[in-house]
Amino acid sequence: MVEKKRILLSTAYLAPIQHYSKFFLPGSVYIEKHENFIKQTYRNRCIIYGANGPVVLSIPVIRGSFHKVFIRDLKIDYATSWQNMHFRSIESAYKSSPFYEFYIDDLRSFYTSKIRFLFDYNRKIQEIILDFLDVEQEILYTDEFVNPSVAGLWDYREKINPKKVIDDPHFKCLEYTQVFSSKHGFIPNLSIIDLLFNLGPATSDYLRSSVM
Repeated sequence: MVEKKRILLSTAYLAPIQHYSKFFLPGSVYIEKHENFIKQTYRNRCIIYGANGPVVLSIPVIRGSFHKVFIRDLKIDYATSWQNMHFRSIESAYKSSPFYEFYIDDLRSFYTSKIRFLFDYNRKIQEIILDFLDVEQEILYTDEFVNPSVAGLWDYREKINPKKVIDDPHFKCLEYTQVFSSKHGFIPNLSIIDLLFNLGPATSDYLRSSVM
């Protein structure tokens, strides 16, 4: 039996499967709102499965050259047409998947409207994804930066990382059929949309099964 804990996550853009599995653990989920922005993490990037393998999609952000920026204050940079590029990449990767048409209309608005802050952008996408997954528990946000040494805390802010695989005793990535797996094999722990577009309503059951 998994002990009920406080679960701490970073904000994330179309977060990986491992991230969303935490909403199926027995505990209260908090999103860190007061940390400094960390580059090259899931906070502003996701990884999808394209025709030639993994594709990294990064949201450009505006930040001072010499000053640390709290994640809640980080602004998205709309100087380039990154929204169009991201949407075209998602469409190219998943338009032939079984459940693409089932979900894409709810995601489309995130690639046309301009939300000022990265944290708000991620929060609104997360709300849509959790609705897809029928997650009803309230998602909480930190009032101040949470020290990693706090007792009774499962801290995944740095443990869910695109640059390195860190052992997670509460998650196992089960294999499922992906659009291009016949070409490149199974790629684990991609963005949650890879799971949704391929498994559809069975995604929630998959996530429950992935929890250890």
